Amino acid sequence: MSKEVTGTEVAGEEIEVSGIVQGVGFRPFVYRLARRLDLRGDVRNAGDRVFIRIAGPSAARDAFAAALVHEAPVLARVEQVTRRPAQVPDDAFRIEESGAGSVSVGVVPDVATCPACRAEIAAPRARRFRYAFTNCTDCGPRFSIVTGLPYDRPATTMAGFPMCPACRAEYDDPADRRFHAQPIACPDCGPKLWLEGDDAAGADAIERAAALLRAGKILAVKGIGGFHIACDAINADAVALLRARKHRPTKPLAVMADLGTAHALCHITPEEEAALAHPSAPILLLPLKLGAPLAPGIAPGQLHLGVMAPYTPLHHLLVAAVGRPLVMTSGNRSSEPQIFRDDEARERLAGIVDAFLMHDRPIARRLDDSVARHVVGRLRVMRRGRGLAPMPLTLPADFADAPPVLALGGELKSALCLTHGGKALLSHHLGDLDEPATGDAFETALADYTALFVHKPAVVAVDLHPDYRATRFGEDLAATAGLPLERVQHHHAHMAAAMAEAGWRRADGPVVGIALDGLGLGEDGTAWGAEILVCDYRTSRRVARLSPIPLAGGDAASREPWRVLLAHLDRALGRSAVDGDPHLAALFAGKPLLTLRAMMDKGLNAPLASSAGRLFDAVAALLGLAPDRLSHEGETAMALEAAAEGEAPPYPFALHADGWPFEIDPTPLFKGLVADLHAARPRAAMAAAFHTGLAEVFTGAAAHVAAAEGLTAVALSGGVFQNARLLEDTVRRLEAHGLTPLVPSEVPANDGGLAFGQAVVAAARRIG
Repeated sequence: MSKEVTGTEVAGEEIEVSGIVQGVGFRPFVYRLARRLDLRGDVRNAGDRVFIRIAGPSAARDAFAAALVHEAPVLARVEQVTRRPAQVPDDAFRIEESGAGSVSVGVVPDVATCPACRAEIAAPRARRFRYAFTNCTDCGPRFSIVTGLPYDRPATTMAGFPMCPACRAEYDDPADRRFHAQPIACPDCGPKLWLEGDDAAGADAIERAAALLRAGKILAVKGIGGFHIACDAINADAVALLRARKHRPTKPLAVMADLGTAHALCHITPEEEAALAHPSAPILLLPLKLGAPLAPGIAPGQLHLGVMAPYTPLHHLLVAAVGRPLVMTSGNRSSEPQIFRDDEARERLAGIVDAFLMHDRPIARRLDDSVARHVVGRLRVMRRGRGLAPMPLTLPADFADAPPVLALGGELKSALCLTHGGKALLSHHLGDLDEPATGDAFETALADYTALFVHKPAVVAVDLHPDYRATRFGEDLAATAGLPLERVQHHHAHMAAAMAEAGWRRADGPVVGIALDGLGLGEDGTAWGAEILVCDYRTSRRVARLSPIPLAGGDAASREPWRVLLAHLDRALGRSAVDGDPHLAALFAGKPLLTLRAMMDKGLNAPLASSAGRLFDAVAALLGLAPDRLSHEGETAMALEAAAEGEAPPYPFALHADGWPFEIDPTPLFKGLVADLHAARPRAAMAAAFHTGLAEVFTGAAAHVAAAEGLTAVALSGGVFQNARLLEDTVRRLEAHGLTPLVPSEVPANDGGLAFGQAVVAAARRIG
């Protein structure tokens, strides 16, 4: 925080506070502080800042200014306090109506239920006993109900619920924790809860819903940001039925549980417990305990479980009433966006769920749950959604003069990014744009963000790939608005995102980057995905790559791992050796090898790709860890990470460093794997040795590049780095080389962070 202080001896002054000051109880806090110090004046919101006028003795004003920083509400983020002399009305301190701000990136995410509200809904004599929509200035819905700025009740979906006299009295009382809490409500005036699809009478909606869940039924639950599909996480039949109805055969399911139950299911460190209890309440990937009381179909083949704590009063009441952990998975059909509107839920979830736990508070926008994992000493965000978005990110110091940018991200795990001044607003997870319904939701979200935050871009940034829906949309938008268009290579954007989050300034110069992911279009027109780059924000140069292999069938190779394995084995061992090896030949029994090899020979629908994601596919297929056809993205990488146990000497790779870019050749890797298969080496050791070998070869190559280029920092990004074993080993080895790793934490390493990287690249190019 920076602070400018002038006019400390005058009777009145205006104080401007910028940062996260919307929806966090900041004005009530200011009011109580001013009254405590016997200061006159007023406070009002304006966009992403608060303006305060105070009059009184200079010592009291100085104490007031200091307390704005040191005593601010827990959800606030005070970034700058500016003081200047001003005339102040000679009245008692008051809260003024909010004024309009030209631009704001200060809306707070939805906040998990605070301890005081949890205690209140559990107290039989409390006015809000068992009330599912209890909240205060420290908790409750925010971004999911906002329809406009400044953040006041008329600009939320609570506008249709006039306060009763009792709630109005609390709202107007400076001593009450609900003073100016915009979503304030109670059973007399607030949203109502009901159950559809169950004819039982005599019990409230929560108790009836809990009885259905205990009986093995599947429910749709309307919460914050959308619907969940819920069932008893201990009931194997219920979990199997949910998977069958939702057509989700193997992808792990998230579980909601109270803290005590979470400890019974998983090994939890103090840092992870703090993350579970954080106001953002993400789904947290935690190590499963052996013999944890869960249905085996929750996370098949995995050693980790996605766990989230109840984060609304409704969820607290439901989990307590059921008395068991609950599956809480996105309320959608497979691959479609999460549903957040009532009528759509009734239509699209019919046939999946047996009943609907509903309420009448509208949801302003879809927000999937955030997902995170504690790795290398930090909480690493894997999906940015409810509880985290739209908390702004601070750009490096020398981006303050950058023009406003709109960046549209990629095709998978899409998100968009708006920048203004020194802030970047990375949107919530929007989904995969190859699904038509998600593409429509993307365009809706873009209109929503640009209107809500009054954003007027000076430049549009897109991926190089011409067929991405986001790229085409950005091209059309830039042409229609007459705006310049910046095309940013996929892996350059990944590196830039890691650099910017780490505070790496433009003036700090280039870094080495290790990009490991599935596929992204390279500058040479081929598919990249396992590269070493030298880049600053404006430019990027590829200096090393994994040796490319042809993807027989194009996109089909990304869905069928055996196709990638065939290409790698043919390259490493030769076709005659593959065909003559009974073990290997069995892997391809019944497959059209002649056709695929002809395609690869002629380059027909067999594009070359250097991809770490496809390398994981091939190794998983060789070890018997991959199905013929994947059911979800990242399936093989998750299987390999789960299979790896203990420490193992690394499988070797070959380095062909006689030119630039030099090649990282996996031929020795596959020869070693095949030899160990014949020797019946344990699969866990082979999976561990693969991870170790991959970390060793890429850190060694990065160290070689850093020494040749005189660089000291290495950025790590791409979806493959969501693998904790690989990330930990890579960071450790880089530090042993004396290099500084730049690793994303608030920004997803996968394509969910792509738009942020595009935005800073475009901004740097425009600054000059």
